[in-house]
Amino acid sequence: MPIPPGPTTGSEALPGKQRSILLDPAFLRLWSGATASGLATWALPFVLGLAVLDRTLTATDLGLLLAARTVGFLAAVPVAGVLADRHSRRGVVLWAGLAAGVAAPLIAAGLGRSVLLMAVAAAVAGAGQGACRPAFQALTAEVVDAEHRQQTNAAMTLAVRVNTLVGPSLAALLAVFLDTRALLLGIGLLWLVAALVPGTGTRADTGAKDAPAGERPGRVAFFTEFADGIREARRHPWFLAGLGALTAVIATGYSATGVALPLVSRDEYGTEVVLAGAMTAYTAGALGAALLIARWRPRSAGWTALAGLAAYGFAPLSLMFPVHPVVVMSAYAVAGIGIELFNVPWFTATQREVAPDKLARVSSLDFLLSYGLAPVGLVLIAPAIEAFGTQTVLAVCALTCFAAPAVAALVPSARHFSRRPAGSPRAERKTESAT
Repeated sequence: MPIPPGPTTGSEALPGKQRSILLDPAFLRLWSGATASGLATWALPFVLGLAVLDRTLTATDLGLLLAARTVGFLAAVPVAGVLADRHSRRGVVLWAGLAAGVAAPLIAAGLGRSVLLMAVAAAVAGAGQGACRPAFQALTAEVVDAEHRQQTNAAMTLAVRVNTLVGPSLAALLAVFLDTRALLLGIGLLWLVAALVPGTGTRADTGAKDAPAGERPGRVAFFTEFADGIREARRHPWFLAGLGALTAVIATGYSATGVALPLVSRDEYGTEVVLAGAMTAYTAGALGAALLIARWRPRSAGWTALAGLAAYGFAPLSLMFPVHPVVVMSAYAVAGIGIELFNVPWFTATQREVAPDKLARVSSLDFLLSYGLAPVGLVLIAPAIEAFGTQTVLAVCALTCFAAPAVAALVPSARHFSRRPAGSPRAERKTESAT
């Protein structure tokens, strides 16, 4: 079905290229809210880890809380996708942020008193985090016009990487002056920012008021509506292929980073410097790539993105052999560059190609599979290393990271992340720099 041009935001919209997206109040509100939600999402496990260090929480309890958060996240993502397509995306962001904001002080209240209360609150926090993901993706398509979405997505991911880079130092510094409960209350305040700051897009509702009574979204079963999102995803072969490749890379490459990298750093190099250096190099590479892709418009955007995704294979590959630590760090820098060369065009193409009234559901399918299977990989990789050896498992991870995007690239529509012919106006990628 034809996809209408990206909506503007009334008086706040940018007139074409006359002003930078960075000066647009609607973008700044959206970016601030998304950044606050990302920082709060990252901060919760880190702050709970600090609670383990000061012995107010045991390692077993930490694992239980993180598991509860993951369950809440995975349960909320598909529900939020349906609700964000059925109702206001802004409303879903609001209620998701408020839920996570209320959960943070409840976790603080249970600290040292009730693990059950903390686990329930952690599940609610995870649900808020999961509900925000597809809602923010769909809200971006409402608030920002099509011409500026790639810049916007690059700015969003840039904020995530900055949080990852400076967040640990900032949290450790705050921990000198504040206790864990105060830090948890700070996380709650971040969620209030995420809930209240973003503005409303042009799509106030889904048009349900004009539909016949028997066809209104409110009368349709949840699974029926989610199935509609799956059918919409199946209309885009490039999306299914890319999602399969992304899921495979996250389940293997990310697992190698989470489990094998610390082991190799300890056993092969005898120092944590390799672990810290590799993760810093990865984040630095991602930051540089986010700045690059904000302005670069490759002609074959899909192939470029998939090549970037495949670059993650260099990370597990570098851990297979006794190489200099600089080689490992360089490999992780390349992986960081590649993952952002994939992420930004991927999000932008989804916002451009998917039917607007099904965008949140398709985005929820994206997060559900790619992030949902990541814990499975983390759980399985350690037993696999014990059974088959580190080198064998790393070889499988590297091969999967290289092969999965290559197979996805064989799908004809994957070249441009579009079902439309390459020469059509909407499929043709602009090569000039954005303002």
